[in-house]
Amino acid sequence: MDVNIILKIAGVGLLTAIVCVILKKTDRDEIATFATLAGLIIVAVLVIDMLGGLFDTLRSILSLY
Repeated sequence: MDVNIILKIAGVGLLTAIVCVILKKTDRDEIATFATLAGLIIVAVLVIDMLGGLFDTLRSILSLY
């Protein structure tokens, strides 16, 4: 498994957490929620891309379609 993708996910999580804490300290809870949601969407896109690559690999190994 590529360590690079794990570091990307950890980086997005860390950046999201820092932004969320800063926004909550300045009493902007709504924007902090949107920032957390944006981080979650970015990580979901990364994981979905990885799953697509996994299915392509499985299809080529099993000679399907």
